[in-house]
Amino acid sequence: MLNIMEVHETNKMIEQEKLDVRTITMGISLLDCEGSTVDELCESIYKKITTYAKDLVSTGQAIEREFGIPIVNKRISVTPISLVGARVCKCPEDFVKIIHALDRAACDMGVNFLGGYSALVSKAMTPAERMLIESIPQALAETERVCASVNVGSTKTGIDMDAVRLMGEIVKKTAEATADRDSLGCAKLVVFCNAPDDNPFMAGAFHGVTEGDVVINVGVSGPGVVKKALEAARGESFEVLCETIKKTAFKITRIGQLVAQEASRRLGVPFGIIDLSLAPTPAVGDSVGEILEEIGLEQVGAPGTTAALALLNDQVKKGGIMASSYVGGLSGAFIPVSEDKNMIDAATAGVLTLEKLEAMTCVCSVGLDMIAVPGDTPATTIAGIIADEAAIGMINQKTTAVRLIPVIGKGVGEVAEFGGLLGWAPIMPVNPKGCETFVTRGGRIPAPVHSFKN
Repeated sequence: MLNIMEVHETNKMIEQEKLDVRTITMGISLLDCEGSTVDELCESIYKKITTYAKDLVSTGQAIEREFGIPIVNKRISVTPISLVGARVCKCPEDFVKIIHALDRAACDMGVNFLGGYSALVSKAMTPAERMLIESIPQALAETERVCASVNVGSTKTGIDMDAVRLMGEIVKKTAEATADRDSLGCAKLVVFCNAPDDNPFMAGAFHGVTEGDVVINVGVSGPGVVKKALEAARGESFEVLCETIKKTAFKITRIGQLVAQEASRRLGVPFGIIDLSLAPTPAVGDSVGEILEEIGLEQVGAPGTTAALALLNDQVKKGGIMASSYVGGLSGAFIPVSEDKNMIDAATAGVLTLEKLEAMTCVCSVGLDMIAVPGDTPATTIAGIIADEAAIGMINQKTTAVRLIPVIGKGVGEVAEFGGLLGWAPIMPVNPKGCETFVTRGGRIPAPVHSFKN
């Protein structure tokens, strides 16, 4: 338990440094949901979600009031729907019926988002998985709170380039289906390599098949707290810098552990993992980019950015992992452009480019996240970007992802507005050279030699 000094320190972090618990996410298995028709399956899914999650939001709000710790989001993740609907869904429109049931459950439970409209196709696609993927543009255009994800590769299997090519087309179609909202649908769609089973963060959350029937996962945040701590270490050596980040990450993660244990106890649901990722918001003082600049960069994207991010990510993990028995998910530093004020500024100034962001993803938690690009970007170029990021994940045995938003009707120099936690983003330029011949070859990029460790 926290002692009185830690309580005072925690209050300061909350009141002055924007510390929050980013999410409580309840993972729910839908593998036992049954129905001989799509409509019956939808009712079974709705009933199970609303039975398990009926007290999720009220419990989170009670913990907020009693402990004084802001919990920004209450969320649900479910078993990848391509598996759940495989037996009864005969066309993409059948899967759209399921996402409407999910959206209805999310709205009725009062959660911010529900994740799991997903397919895992790192080696090949079943007919059901292809149908779900093909349904994504319509599904995300017609719903409000459900997020989708597709895993197209892994270190063990290689990269399914047929799925990569298809996802380039799906991202573009999703942008077109939500063109009236600055292509917002793409902000609810992420393409993974090495997706973890226990990720509580949207849009990539789903309840993995290795998980139990129900679980509570918590994602913490706190870039403002780290930034404030580093102000006291200006001019100090890397040793002092690293120790400061580790100690701060430990304190942040302890808050998440406290919330997770309390939520688990009150809901009667097993505790899963703490994801100790530093996740920014568009607010001033709540930026990962600001931390990197505090470390010594004139602006994010300058030479030294990748090294500074590598240091930050590693020290966050080293400090956080000592504060919880079960650390999982993504865990590290997020770099979503639209959700981070300093990254928005750097991208607007042309200092932070798509190529530099790709280099940074080699050493951080996820990948190319919440990046707006011109609406006329070809689907094959989007597929090429997905392939590049998947290759980084596959070769480096880490999770990488792409959440790219081709904003229909807008070009470089304009701005896309997504609202709320998703923020806004400048439209960034994309390399104009094509890769169509590469991404349309068909088949699979083989797993790297270091995957054979059995």
